[in-house]
Amino acid sequence: MTIPGTLYLVATPIGNLGDITLRALETLRAVSLVLAEDTRRTRALLTHFEIKKPLVNHDAHASPASIDGLIERLRGGESAALVTDAGTPSVSDPGTALVAAAAERGVPVVPIPGVSAVTAAVAASGLVDSAFSFFGFPARSGKKRADVLSRVVRSREPVVLFESPHRVARLLADLAELAPERRAVICRELTKLHEEIARGTLAELAARDPTVRGEVTLVIDASESDDEVSDEPPSDAELLELLRAGESPRAIVDALGTRSGGARRELYRRVTELSRSRE
Repeated sequence: MTIPGTLYLVATPIGNLGDITLRALETLRAVSLVLAEDTRRTRALLTHFEIKKPLVNHDAHASPASIDGLIERLRGGESAALVTDAGTPSVSDPGTALVAAAAERGVPVVPIPGVSAVTAAVAASGLVDSAFSFFGFPARSGKKRADVLSRVVRSREPVVLFESPHRVARLLADLAELAPERRAVICRELTKLHEEIARGTLAELAARDPTVRGEVTLVIDASESDDEVSDEPPSDAELLELLRAGESPRAIVDALGTRSGGARRELYRRVTELSRSRE
């Protein structure tokens, strides 16, 4: 009977290569192959540490057939290290489906922890002393986005979000509209040469220069009460954006009704009028 190999989940540096762990290097040197979100970036990492291993692409678009093929190789005795471009695999990065398939089919899964943008930002924020919630990347538009932002500003625990440099200005503006005086910390380029940690209210952070490079980690303080959230009704522009995204008037009212002081009927009237004006 063939003893299955092991799937190692290897955390890699989020910026500074000096943050890689000795155990991560030992694992990368020992495995049969390395599964990489971007083989070019991972090849550069391996070359820096003089590690030569076969690289196989495994990104967010990996097909079920590709995952099955990798599982069969693992079941056949090969070992593999799964890495992403930066940080820990399957945490807002590719890997979850492969990990689930490996666990279901009897392949050992071993995490090799390392640096994390989440824990680094939480530690530096000064806003978290116990529990917090991690939301990853918020949806770009529609009801899902409205739902997430509502949950963020009403959370009784601090919240951590990721965002891309091209969308962070809009995220801050949307959050500032909901809870302008909420304290927050924005961390960019963590562990890199131009690392920056900016503190202030959501309104103050939204007013900053929107030019940002590199992915951003945002830590938002907990809500002390539901009353802290702005009761300003959503603007016509916001409602039109949701309609353009394909949301129905009823779904929009369900998502945003809490911002209208309970005046759901009035909100529904506005949404239906805007919807008719687009026809």
